[in-house]
Amino acid sequence: MQILEFTTDSLRFLEAVPERAPENGFIWLFLDRDDFVQHQSQLQLAAQRLGGSAMLDVHLEDLRNAQHPSNYDFTSIYDLIIFRRLATPYEMQQENDQDAAIHAYHGQTSPGLALQIKRGKDEPHFKPISSKAVGFAVYDRLLITIHPRGCYSARNFVQRYLEDAKNSVDAAAARNRIPTSPADLALRMINVMVDSYLDLRKELSAQLDHWQAQLLKPSSRFNNWGALMKARSQLHVLEDLCDEQHDAMQEWLDTIHESPLVVFNSDNAKAQSQRDQLTARARDVMEHITRVMHHARRLEQSAETVVQIHFSAQSNRTNDIMRTLTALTAIFLPLNLIAGIFGMNFEFLPFIHERGGFWWALGGMALTAVTLGLVFWRKRYLARTRG
Repeated sequence: MQILEFTTDSLRFLEAVPERAPENGFIWLFLDRDDFVQHQSQLQLAAQRLGGSAMLDVHLEDLRNAQHPSNYDFTSIYDLIIFRRLATPYEMQQENDQDAAIHAYHGQTSPGLALQIKRGKDEPHFKPISSKAVGFAVYDRLLITIHPRGCYSARNFVQRYLEDAKNSVDAAAARNRIPTSPADLALRMINVMVDSYLDLRKELSAQLDHWQAQLLKPSSRFNNWGALMKARSQLHVLEDLCDEQHDAMQEWLDTIHESPLVVFNSDNAKAQSQRDQLTARARDVMEHITRVMHHARRLEQSAETVVQIHFSAQSNRTNDIMRTLTALTAIFLPLNLIAGIFGMNFEFLPFIHERGGFWWALGGMALTAVTLGLVFWRKRYLARTRG
């Protein structure tokens, strides 16, 4: 468990939970979820001492639950936010390794590995969307965050603030980058988490564009329908994640409007400025979530549209082929009729006993075929199908 003390112009690490929060700052406690049970009593002591109230048992269960969806809840003393961030490639690789180990133990092939072998290494594929729950308990002068093991959000923020304090030439600019309240720090971390979803849009678009190009090729024999259906289900997962995040942030924003903001000075103008900045940051986070949600819906609609266009194009190509075959059949029907007439077993038939009868019949058949071919070509029954 890490303990940081933020003031208006500095931050520092603490060895233990202080007896009280600084008059012009707040305390930030963050730890991995795997260590939550071990430090639960210390967290409750810090919440009681610095925040004014221990966390409810139901909220402790929410923070401990790694599969909890994005959610917002509150009491008269603190706010609880659960926000699901995008899993890093390293975390996804760990999940795949664990899945492969479990299937290997049971003598089976991992579904992800089997799909990769089937489609080949060079073919782009739709990566599954995985998320991790991060918990925030926001008090007036205390912030408690629970992260997955190795979470980048907390460590990146600590490293950024330390570098700003160490390397910044402009002391005023460095102070402005320091969060002014626990809610401000929580919103900054959530904003970084949402930005990872914004970056995901390019990757999703590139993967779906590849499939769209394959579906719209004239000679396409697309058979990767299972992967495409899995991609649609992953887009549903992304949309549900964003929907939950948006609802949680909207409820928190409503609470920020309704409850007074605690500031560390008596300047009313500065207090109002801090409230406005916090509200603007919350709205910005919500706007980013909305953009990701709309993009997921557009990708899903685009995939459905391309599938419909694919089947429509296949139907048109089938119709063109059948039209050509029908025209060829119509050309040969008169020839079959002529051949059938001259194949009758009558003793007296025209041209049967004439020396040039065969050539006259063959010429008539050729003339009939050419005439019908020209007529059908003019009517575009034999027109070449273009991709």
